[in-house]
Amino acid sequence: MIGKEVFPAQLHRRIMLVGVLEKILENYQIAMLGVLCAWAVTLFALSRKFKFLPCDQGRAFAVNGELSKGKLRGVGLIITVSYVLVSCLFVKVSLEYAIFCILFLAIMLSGYLDDAAKTPWSDYKKGLIDLIISIMYMITFVRNNPTDVYIFNQMVHIPMALYVILGIVLIWVSINVTNCTDGVDGLCATLSMITIFSFVLLFSTELGEYSLYGLLLMGCILAYLYYNTFPSSMLMGDAGSRAFGFFIAVMAMKSGHPFSFLLLALVMIIDGGLGLVKVFLLRFFKIHILSKTRTPIHDEMRKNRGWSDTQVVIRYAIFQIVLLLVAFVLKR
Repeated sequence: MIGKEVFPAQLHRRIMLVGVLEKILENYQIAMLGVLCAWAVTLFALSRKFKFLPCDQGRAFAVNGELSKGKLRGVGLIITVSYVLVSCLFVKVSLEYAIFCILFLAIMLSGYLDDAAKTPWSDYKKGLIDLIISIMYMITFVRNNPTDVYIFNQMVHIPMALYVILGIVLIWVSINVTNCTDGVDGLCATLSMITIFSFVLLFSTELGEYSLYGLLLMGCILAYLYYNTFPSSMLMGDAGSRAFGFFIAVMAMKSGHPFSFLLLALVMIIDGGLGLVKVFLLRFFKIHILSKTRTPIHDEMRKNRGWSDTQVVIRYAIFQIVLLLVAFVLKR
C-alpha cells in the first residue's frame, strides 16, 4: 500500500494547485488527485485520435508486424504533452525541472518525427540526437545534484567528469532498450510502468518530488494502455518509447541509486539489449552471436517458443515484479 512515506512531508509545498485542497486533504491525497488528472487528461486526449498523427505501415521483419498496419502511430506525443501539462499544474516548476521537460519533449519529438517520416531515420542520426540531449541533461544534472551514488548501503563518490560519461551511457542504454521492447501490444508501457513504480517504492525519500513525477507519468501510461492492450487500436511509437526510456534513466540518477537500473529494468535490458549487442558486434566487428535466436527476445518467444502476445506481456511483467521483490530484499 502506498502510504505517506512515498510523498515526503515537504512535497505539499511544491504543489501549485493545493489552494483549498491542502486544508481538507493530505499531501499524498493531492498527489493521487494529480495522478487521476493525468489519467483523465491523457485518456480524453487519446480518444480524439488526432488526424495529424501518422498511421503505421506495418513492419515486414517483425513477428505479426502486419497486424499493426493502419493503426495510429506516434501517440507518444499525446502522452508526453499531457504529462508535461499536468505536472506543471501540480508542481512548482524549478529551472532544473523545466530543462528536464524541454529535453523530455525533445527526445519525444525526435521519435515522433521518425514515426512520421516516410523513410525511417538512420541509427546514426538518432544516436547523435540521443548524445546531444544526454549531454545537455547531464550538464544540468551535475549543476544541481551531487555525484555521490549508493551501491547497496555504501556511498561512493564519483568524479563529476566520470559521472557525466556514465550518465550519458545510462541515458543512451535506457532509451534504446526501452525502444526495442516496444514490439508487442502493451509490453513496453507495462514494463516501463513497473520500472518507474519500482523506483518510487524503493527510493521515495531520495527522489522527493520526482516520486510524484513518476506517479503522474504512470497515470498517463494507464490511459494509453486502455487503447494499447491486445488487440491495440493505437501505438505510442518511438515518440513514446524513447521518452519513457529517458524518463527512467533520469529517475535512476535522481534516486541516487543509478546502478539499481540494472535490476529494476532487467527484463527490458535482456529483451531489447541483447539485440543491440548482437547488431553492434555484427556491424562493427563482424562477430556473430545468437545467430539462431530472434531479437528482440519477445520475437523469439512468439515465433519459436509459441508464446501469445498476452503471454509475453504477463510473463515479462511477472519477471520484472519478482525482480522488484529481489530489490526489496537487497535494499538496506
